[in-house]
Amino acid sequence: MKKPELLAPAGDLEKLKYALTYGADAVYAGGMRYGLRERAGNFSEDELKEGIAFAHERGKKVYITVNAMPHNDGLEGLPEYLQALNELKPDALIISDPGVLVLAKEHAPDLEYHLSTQANTVNYISANFWQEQGISRLILARELSLEELKDFRKHSTAELEVFIHGAMCMAYSGRCLISNFMTGRNANQGDCAQVCRWPFAVAERRREGEYFPMEETQEGTYIFYSKDLSMIEHMPEVLELGLDGLKIEGRMKSLHYVATVVAAYRKAIDSYFADPADFEFDSRWLEEIKKAGTRELSTGFYFGKPGEEIMDYSGKATSREIEFVGIVEDYKDNMLYIQQRNNFKVGDKLEILSPGFELYHFEVKEMYNQEGEAIEVAPHPLMKVQIPLAKPIKQHSLLRKLTT
Repeated sequence: MKKPELLAPAGDLEKLKYALTYGADAVYAGGMRYGLRERAGNFSEDELKEGIAFAHERGKKVYITVNAMPHNDGLEGLPEYLQALNELKPDALIISDPGVLVLAKEHAPDLEYHLSTQANTVNYISANFWQEQGISRLILARELSLEELKDFRKHSTAELEVFIHGAMCMAYSGRCLISNFMTGRNANQGDCAQVCRWPFAVAERRREGEYFPMEETQEGTYIFYSKDLSMIEHMPEVLELGLDGLKIEGRMKSLHYVATVVAAYRKAIDSYFADPADFEFDSRWLEEIKKAGTRELSTGFYFGKPGEEIMDYSGKATSREIEFVGIVEDYKDNMLYIQQRNNFKVGDKLEILSPGFELYHFEVKEMYNQEGEAIEVAPHPLMKVQIPLAKPIKQHSLLRKLTT
């Protein structure tokens, strides 16, 4: 059985490095144009160059999203952009639009092309068509079941990739017009306002100014609000499909989210391949994912067309037991060197998640600023903090404050 790539989102250069450090085999990232996450940090040309070098030095891959669906006026500058990507030599371009694919073949001929989930591939005849057009990998629509994916594997020789974790959209594979209609921000050009996450009320057209709330909670009703996808509890079923890539959604998500979710799936995949016959699910993998997430979880379409169980009509964020407070920059001479990301203080109980899914707990007894002066609290963003600790800790470890 082939071990699939674990792909992680890279919203910026720091997240790229943490995703790969925590176990991703590949990342997908967007340049400054033509991706579908306009409000992510994204990458300059120099940052892409650095990120690609970082990945390749570690035997890992970078895929660049060029998956917007440009109108005629959006084609201006695209050939030059594709030429620049060709020179940077990422491992593939992720494309949705046939016109972009035509231009990529002309202006980025040295690269592979992956078909974005935005192309909504739901049958193997379409998959074979795209393969004939030069697509080497298909990122399939999220609206497919395990049984349908088995059929894909039987009838298609292309590489196949699926989403296993992350936000779901009430529109078909993300091709939504609600954002454009209500805010002028075009989801298919990379600028979704996530209107589906707003609270709604009903208004009757002849009763101007009169609104009828559809409340399930005091916060309102979120009639389009879907739960997040998570297949962490069903990895054997996914891995036995023989797919080539398993993808985590979230280029807009935090560094902590990306690293934590990647670490959990890395551990689950490696555990299965180490001993498929005696594989056992470890509840800690799900616990870690819940620490990083903000929504309830579901299995999406994997076990058939879902009903209302895929929706969350409360729209309330899930409560988390931890708060991400810093990253470990170094450890030497029994001293932990931290870059602060959120407030923490002496007396707080902290948890460390290290690459390799190592967990460690301790209480802050004393702490010092960068000058070595004793302090009681670390209140400033990106503040450098030192904490005495006898246990060696890996660089790039995540520091979390226990809140319960």
